[in-house]
Amino acid sequence: MSEDFGSDFVTIVDDDGQEFELEILDSMEYKGNNYTAFLPADMPEDDPDYGIIILRSLLDENNDEIYESVDDDAELEDVYEHFMSILFDDEDGE
Repeated sequence: MSEDFGSDFVTIVDDDGQEFELEILDSMEYKGNNYTAFLPADMPEDDPDYGIIILRSLLDENNDEIYESVDDDAELEDVYEHFMSILFDDEDGE
Protein backbone atom coordinates (compact mmCIF):
# COMPACT_ATOMS: atom_id res chain seq x y z
CA MET A 1 0.00 0.00 0.00
CA SER A 2 1.41 3.36 -0.96
CA GLU A 3 0.75 6.47 1.10
CA ASP A 4 1.16 8.56 -2.06
CA PHE A 5 -2.39 7.65 -3.08
CA GLY A 6 -4.07 8.25 0.28
CA SER A 7 -5.72 5.77 2.56
CA ASP A 8 -7.72 2.71 1.58
CA PHE A 9 -11.11 2.17 3.21
CA VAL A 10 -13.56 -0.73 3.39
CA THR A 11 -17.09 -0.95 4.73
CA ILE A 12 -17.76 -3.91 7.01
CA VAL A 13 -21.24 -5.15 7.96
CA ASP A 14 -21.40 -6.91 11.32
CA ASP A 15 -23.72 -9.78 12.28
CA ASP A 16 -26.38 -7.25 13.37
CA GLY A 17 -26.37 -5.54 9.97
CA GLN A 18 -24.59 -2.41 11.24
CA GLU A 19 -22.07 -0.88 8.82
CA PHE A 20 -18.62 0.32 9.86
CA GLU A 21 -16.12 2.16 7.70
CA LEU A 22 -12.56 1.05 8.39
CA GLU A 23 -9.23 2.43 7.24
CA ILE A 24 -6.74 -0.23 6.19
CA LEU A 25 -3.42 0.11 8.02
CA ASP A 26 -1.58 -2.94 6.74
CA SER A 27 -2.01 -6.56 5.69
CA MET A 28 0.22 -9.55 6.26
CA GLU A 29 0.47 -13.29 5.92
CA TYR A 30 1.27 -14.92 9.25
CA LYS A 31 1.35 -18.61 10.13
CA GLY A 32 -0.57 -19.60 7.00
CA ASN A 33 -3.39 -17.04 7.34
CA ASN A 34 -3.86 -13.53 5.97
CA TYR A 35 -4.70 -10.71 8.37
CA THR A 36 -5.55 -7.05 7.92
CA ALA A 37 -5.22 -4.32 10.55
CA PHE A 38 -7.73 -1.47 10.49
CA LEU A 39 -8.61 1.73 12.33
CA PRO A 40 -12.24 2.88 12.63
CA ALA A 41 -12.78 5.67 10.10
CA ASP A 42 -16.14 6.80 11.47
CA MET A 43 -15.18 7.08 15.16
CA PRO A 44 -13.36 9.92 16.96
CA GLU A 45 -9.86 9.03 18.15
CA ASP A 46 -10.77 9.95 21.74
CA ASP A 47 -13.62 7.40 21.83
CA PRO A 48 -12.78 4.65 24.38
CA ASP A 49 -13.58 1.97 21.76
CA TYR A 50 -11.15 3.48 19.21
CA GLY A 51 -8.21 1.21 18.43
CA ILE A 52 -6.70 -1.24 16.02
CA ILE A 53 -9.07 -3.88 14.66
CA ILE A 54 -7.55 -7.08 13.31
CA LEU A 55 -9.55 -9.33 11.00
CA ARG A 56 -8.62 -12.50 9.14
CA SER A 57 -8.97 -12.01 5.39
CA LEU A 58 -10.19 -14.82 3.15
CA LEU A 59 -11.34 -15.27 -0.42
CA ASP A 60 -14.93 -16.41 -0.95
CA GLU A 61 -16.14 -18.69 -3.75
CA ASN A 62 -16.15 -15.70 -6.15
CA ASN A 63 -12.55 -14.80 -5.25
CA ASP A 64 -13.77 -11.67 -3.42
CA GLU A 65 -11.96 -10.73 -0.24
CA ILE A 66 -14.03 -11.15 2.92
CA TYR A 67 -13.10 -10.51 6.53
CA GLU A 68 -13.86 -12.50 9.64
CA SER A 69 -13.16 -11.86 13.29
CA VAL A 70 -10.36 -13.67 15.09
CA ASP A 71 -12.13 -15.38 17.99
CA ASP A 72 -9.13 -17.16 19.52
CA ASP A 73 -7.60 -14.76 22.09
CA ALA A 74 -4.12 -16.32 21.87
CA GLU A 75 -4.12 -16.09 18.06
CA LEU A 76 -5.36 -12.48 18.19
CA GLU A 77 -2.68 -11.46 20.71
CA ASP A 78 0.04 -13.15 18.65
CA VAL A 79 -1.10 -11.44 15.43
CA TYR A 80 -1.47 -8.09 17.24
CA GLU A 81 2.10 -8.27 18.55
CA HIS A 82 3.37 -9.14 15.07
CA PHE A 83 1.49 -6.19 13.53
CA MET A 84 2.86 -3.84 16.20
CA SER A 85 6.43 -4.88 15.45
CA ILE A 86 5.84 -4.35 11.71
CA LEU A 87 4.08 -1.00 12.11
CA PHE A 88 6.58 0.42 14.58
CA ASP A 89 9.60 -0.92 12.66
CA ASP A 90 8.24 0.89 9.57
CA GLU A 91 7.98 4.17 11.51
CA ASP A 92 11.54 3.82 12.87
CA GLY A 93 12.89 3.35 9.34
CA GLU A 94 11.39 6.56 7.95
